Amino acid sequence: MPFLGQDWRSPGWSWIKTEDGWKRCDSCSQELERENSHDDILNSEDEEIFNNEECEYASKKRKKDHFRNDTSTQSFYREKWIYVHKESTKERHGYCTLGEAFNRLDFSSAIQDIRRFTYVVKLLQLIAKSQLTSLSGVAQKNYFNVLDKIVQKVLEDQQNPRLIKDLLQDLSSTLCILIRGVGKSVLVGNINIWICRLETVLNWQQQLQNLQMTKHVSGGLTLSDLPLHMLNNILYRLSDGWDIVTLGQVTPTLYVLSEDRQLWKKLCQYHFAEQQFCRHLILSEKGHIEWKLMYFTLQKYYPTKEQYGDTLHFCRHCSILFWKDSGHPCTAADPDSCFTPVSPQHFIDLFKF
Repeated sequence: MPFLGQDWRSPGWSWIKTEDGWKRCDSCSQELERENSHDDILNSEDEEIFNNEECEYASKKRKKDHFRNDTSTQSFYREKWIYVHKESTKERHGYCTLGEAFNRLDFSSAIQDIRRFTYVVKLLQLIAKSQLTSLSGVAQKNYFNVLDKIVQKVLEDQQNPRLIKDLLQDLSSTLCILIRGVGKSVLVGNINIWICRLETVLNWQQQLQNLQMTKHVSGGLTLSDLPLHMLNNILYRLSDGWDIVTLGQVTPTLYVLSEDRQLWKKLCQYHFAEQQFCRHLILSEKGHIEWKLMYFTLQKYYPTKEQYGDTLHFCRHCSILFWKDSGHPCTAADPDSCFTPVSPQHFIDLFKF
């Protein structure tokens, strides 16, 4: 059967050149006429068969709809990369959306990698703040499936609960605004689905609020056994002020080290510029700069530098977004020179048209 498609370069019908001009191939036209005549002739027996097929089709459709409405299901793709195109060309029709990228890049597996966990959480948080309604129905299901796996992982491993609490707080705020302002924005799906999602998020928040950290008892080496210079070195390697505060609550020794003014000064200099210091200078009664207070004050006004163990990469030669260890079919002579790390905000900006 000839290929029929929207592409103007499709082969279409088969034609033969004759003395009178081009004529359509008889074999193809006869086959099409036989198909049309077969569809037009429906006797009583054919109607019964048709009704049986219609019932079978309806049954399959109900199963398919049930599968689509099941939030535990998720779409998977063999290729872990996606071509980012923003307009129609002769080769490609349409454009790539944020939802398509979210479905194709296998974030479910990425959260199991400790190097990518923070990156994925930050990306989900940005989507929750501004891009949730731009996701398709399938992408929304995948979004909440990934989020469910993250919450269950945190409850099981008891690691990074603060990151997830911040994410769920932003997500619940967005869902409340969308539900209260129903009709003001286009929501994919029934309003009851969004209410159910909000209830699920509130339930996750309650579970994390009730999370009790279990004390690991082992006869091996602990932080308290390390010398002071090694503990100090650990603190200086942390780039998040809240991580320093949390670590300082473990032992009295770590608390004293975490209050070091030089430590917070280095942290401020790493994340912020000197001009920003001058605008929000905080001095103590003795005239010393309160670097710890300065850090948390500046954090409210300016973004901090982001550090991730592993990120998505964008190939400038192929315009493909991919995980570096998965790779992609690159045609460049020197592929590594074309790769650019993609921050979570850059990922969002790639799909703003």
